[in-house]
Amino acid sequence: MDVSRIGDRLFGWIIVLVILLQAMREWAGVEWVSLPLLVSLLVIVAIMALRASKGGLIFLGVCLVLTIALAFNNEDWQEILSGALIKAGFLASFFSALSILRNAASTSPAMSKSGAFLAAQPPGRRYISLSFGSQIFALLLNFGAIQLLGTLALSSAKSEPDERVRAIRTRRMLLAIQRGFISALTWSPMAFSTAMAVATIPGISWMGIAMPGLVSSVLLLGTGWALDTIFKPRPQGGPRPRRSSGLHWTVLLPLVALLVIIMVPVLSIEVLFGIRIVGVVLLVVPILSIIWMLIQQKDAFAVGQTLLSYVHKELPAFRSDLLLLMSAGYIGVVGAALLVPMMADAGIDLTIIPGWFLLIALVWIMPVMGQVGSNPILTLSLVAPMLPDAAAFGLDPRAFGVAMLCGWALTGLTSPFTATNILVGRFGDIPVVDVGRVWNRSYFFIAVTLLCLWTLVFAYWVA
Repeated sequence: MDVSRIGDRLFGWIIVLVILLQAMREWAGVEWVSLPLLVSLLVIVAIMALRASKGGLIFLGVCLVLTIALAFNNEDWQEILSGALIKAGFLASFFSALSILRNAASTSPAMSKSGAFLAAQPPGRRYISLSFGSQIFALLLNFGAIQLLGTLALSSAKSEPDERVRAIRTRRMLLAIQRGFISALTWSPMAFSTAMAVATIPGISWMGIAMPGLVSSVLLLGTGWALDTIFKPRPQGGPRPRRSSGLHWTVLLPLVALLVIIMVPVLSIEVLFGIRIVGVVLLVVPILSIIWMLIQQKDAFAVGQTLLSYVHKELPAFRSDLLLLMSAGYIGVVGAALLVPMMADAGIDLTIIPGWFLLIALVWIMPVMGQVGSNPILTLSLVAPMLPDAAAFGLDPRAFGVAMLCGWALTGLTSPFTATNILVGRFGDIPVVDVGRVWNRSYFFIAVTLLCLWTLVFAYWVA
């Protein structure tokens, strides 16, 4: 066995250890796990640094510069760095825990059949079916939802002989998938957006932001469906004959059952025991994923081999993704620790800004920063610690969470640096910048207006 394979296996098992240690912090609140957690994270960073790409090394370099700057400018630098590293570890563990579910879902015939059924809907129902279905798939597959449904959408569109009609159909289906996916970011307990909001913005919980997040989601879904319905091209010569997929709506039942099986224990544990949703996901989702694998494969030994392959091969393959996630979280926390004192010294007081203006700015800041390459994780980690107490504006802290989650969703719609736009651009065979600035331009301006209004309504009348 060569050194690289040993390193991969070591990396995978340390990630598993980090998941367990993070879960213990969330469930039991024990502080003694912080030391082994920090040591494990430092080992992970060292392994990633040895095989990092040029871009990864740049991120690590920024982390190092900020670390040195903090050490020279803040007396509590050790405590801040410890918290930043643990936040980075939380991101790694959350991503890895969800990837187990994605692993189980990707091999499920029920998922493929459900996706094929949605993609084969008639034109009048296709957009809303794919949009809503993409949101549900996103809970299980994350970005894999776009990959699965996008592939099925392209396969469905290829049956159209007219090149113009085929291009229009492809665009409509891909936009339905993308807009459905980003609409889940405002409320889904499995999304990084809500996990980061709960972990970063003081005074909020997933239960507190779920309902307003669902309203945001409905606005995003409804806006997309309305635009598609109003502006869809009318076929010349009447409706075209459509080939049946041979699938019945009952193929969706296993997907619905699976969502219930996952969501009920996750939500029940937070409500009954007060454990944060992010902590519940770290433990419950991997357990349910393993049970799902056992049901599918009906062979404990085969499942064991699948899990070993996941630890030894798949987790190490995520090194570059984990490096990006961890670096973004770390840079945000340390950067905020440097900026907050600088703002105070400069006499900058955000409490003089009207609350309504600050909320609108929070909706806009993420998509604007996304245009220059700022990861939403970095933006949220950087901005949230700089926010004054919501009570200073007479607001509930949930209003900050709702605003920033709306901004996160819009970033996934417009930033050429996000995976959503990259995937849609690849499937649609267009430049990635055109996905946000051409395909989604009108949708963005209508959606951002509605979301700003909803944020203000929630902040001043509902919350």
